[in-house]
Amino acid sequence: MPSLLPDTFCVFILTHGRPDNVITYKTLQRCGYTGRLYLVVDDEDKAVDRYRKNFGVERVIVFDKKAEADACDEGNNFDERRTITMARNACFRIAERLGVTHFVELDDDYYYFGRRFQEGAKRIRNMDVAILSVLSFMELAGVTSVAFARGGDHIGGFSGLKLKRKCMNSFFCSTARPFRFVGAMNEDVNTYTTLGGRGDLFLTVPFAAINQKATQSQAGGISGMYARFGTYCKAFTTVMMMPSAVRVSMMQSKTPRIHHSIDWARAVPCIVPERYRKLEPSALLQHQAWMLRRAPPGSDGARLRQLLGAAS
Repeated sequence: MPSLLPDTFCVFILTHGRPDNVITYKTLQRCGYTGRLYLVVDDEDKAVDRYRKNFGVERVIVFDKKAEADACDEGNNFDERRTITMARNACFRIAERLGVTHFVELDDDYYYFGRRFQEGAKRIRNMDVAILSVLSFMELAGVTSVAFARGGDHIGGFSGLKLKRKCMNSFFCSTARPFRFVGAMNEDVNTYTTLGGRGDLFLTVPFAAINQKATQSQAGGISGMYARFGTYCKAFTTVMMMPSAVRVSMMQSKTPRIHHSIDWARAVPCIVPERYRKLEPSALLQHQAWMLRRAPPGSDGARLRQLLGAAS
């Protein structure tokens, strides 16, 4: 069955040292993903050949990690590259080389993609449709990046339909709106606070969520860096990047630890409530037309598309 997704979209799974345990790859298959997919691996990973053996040479893309490190603001002088920041930034150049205009960056340890609403949670069974919905929203809203919610966002029940001004773990991106991740540690928070303060819009959609393995519970990835420097350096990197709006506090749990705390009133420009916006009819029609063009054959959307074509 042909994919519903355009050929200009792909999934990048960012992975290191886990060629036999790329959980996200299997989860996407269970959720019915049919589009283009690549594993992004750095040239310092000793398991590159194993990745190629397991997933095929055509699906494994290797980038120059030292070159990416030299081109970004790591926020420290540790000369430590066991971090995902370089892979995140490399994806934009890789996408352009592949002829991709939109992509999503995923970590390699997601065991669940689900829909979240007030009535409960259900596993996503048609990932292509979920991705199309996010891409449609991205283009209509003109945001810099969109992320799925994480399981922790809904602790205690569904958190509501309010969008959050952040992106973590999963990043939907457009090559027409490129940006650079900063900081070797806490790169997602560093990026959405510093760029968010300059007017870039990063949003988390609450109706789709990911669950992943507990931090530092697996070998490989960036667990080694966190084990070496701990959460102290991680949290203070964001304070250093955005001192006007970020401080450290204690995250209370069975094992309390230092964590960042964001003052959102000082971090990003405020957004005027939607009820004050006058929606241009052309914007609404453009969104509807975009969805209809991608309706699969035989669906209600396809039949509506034929009717509209006949009427015109």
